[in-house]
Amino acid sequence: MKNQLLTVVVVTGLIWGAPVLAADFDKGLAASNKGDFIAAVREWKPLAEQGYAPAQFNLGLLYYYGNGVSKDYEQAAKWYTAAAEQGDTMAQNKLGSMYNKGEGVVRDYKQAVKWYTAAAEQGSANAQNNLGIMYENGFGVIQDNKKAVKWFTAAAEQGHPLAQYNLGLTYYEGKGVPRDYNQAARWYTAAADQGNTSAQYNLGVMYAEGKGVTQDYKKAVNWYAAAAKQMNAMAQNNLGAMYFNGHGVSQNYKLAFMWYTAAAEQGYAVAQYNLGGMYRRGKNYEQAVKWYAAAAEQEVESAQFNLGLMYSEGIGVIQDYKKAVKWYTAAALQGSAIAQLNLGVMYDDGLGVTQDDRQAVKWYIAAAEQGYAMAQHHLGAMYYDGQGVLQDYVRAHMWANIWASNGGDPEMRELVAKKMTPAQITEAQRLARECVEKNYTGC
Repeated sequence: MKNQLLTVVVVTGLIWGAPVLAADFDKGLAASNKGDFIAAVREWKPLAEQGYAPAQFNLGLLYYYGNGVSKDYEQAAKWYTAAAEQGDTMAQNKLGSMYNKGEGVVRDYKQAVKWYTAAAEQGSANAQNNLGIMYENGFGVIQDNKKAVKWFTAAAEQGHPLAQYNLGLTYYEGKGVPRDYNQAARWYTAAADQGNTSAQYNLGVMYAEGKGVTQDYKKAVNWYAAAAKQMNAMAQNNLGAMYFNGHGVSQNYKLAFMWYTAAAEQGYAVAQYNLGGMYRRGKNYEQAVKWYAAAAEQEVESAQFNLGLMYSEGIGVIQDYKKAVKWYTAAALQGSAIAQLNLGVMYDDGLGVTQDDRQAVKWYIAAAEQGYAMAQHHLGAMYYDGQGVLQDYVRAHMWANIWASNGGDPEMRELVAKKMTPAQITEAQRLARECVEKNYTGC
């Protein structure tokens, strides 16, 4: 998950101020706590105009959220600036965020860093976290992961959940610190215990994979569930997978289906693919096509292949070879060996495309070089017949031999051998050994 700058959230009816010295400020605070923001504006505006920093900050909040006044970012920035210049840390952090986003002011990352720094150096955890993100991304400062870690740590040690998550992420990725899964798990746990959904999800992954912690599917399920209930789509998908596979819980396809659906309906592509698979197993092919298509449009390779297959065979849709070719091509370009094989067959047979032996050979080679045995068989046949390539019995025998060594029927190898001299067979066998040693690349 990418880091996000923290936005200060003000709960309607509860606006915090520094210790107040003016009775009128207390009146405004009492009014705001009752939800009477118009009265709060009436009390605070004169104080703000007289230079009273708590009133300036709180008046800025009212303008920012449109409570008691029309929402006006320029006025909010004006009053935040007035308070920030007097050293109010909340105003400094809020003003930094406005410069960072370009709200009420021209976006200016250097000004954002200036105000975040002012607040961070006074101990504001929100500002420390935000300043860490600026250093991490190189916004308004030279990118510096070590300084990012410094500020994340300062905020995390104050119990700031987003900073704890960000610090966990830096340890997980080894950015600014040596990679340390134990420290990552420590800080993710701290954030997860405070309800940070990204930390809960990441901690679930760590327990599932045994990174930084002892592998424990039950704990993985617990953390996925915590995040899933907060609508984290990745956690919902992973929780669905745990139920589907019976990892950490009793296998339960209904609950797997429920969580896959929850994530899929939020647009999470992997869950859409998984949901398509469940519909396909249940023989609801139209729904399978629907969800495969949703995932395929988001470039999920397996969904693209399966959608191509369904169009090729007319399952859940009207048979359409052109659409099959479209989706096989999309998956093949992402490296799917089985899609490359099927695309080769489409060109070989002229289904949905103009028949083209050279294109067929191209895709057979792509799949064969990935070790896909059936593609190796087809490629051997193309060399044997001289289709799309010059006829070459040595190459035909080589690929037929590799096909047989990967569990295929040796019949083709024997057929080719009948047309070869002993010297040619010896050469073909040598090439086959070299090809396997090169992991089928460049054969």
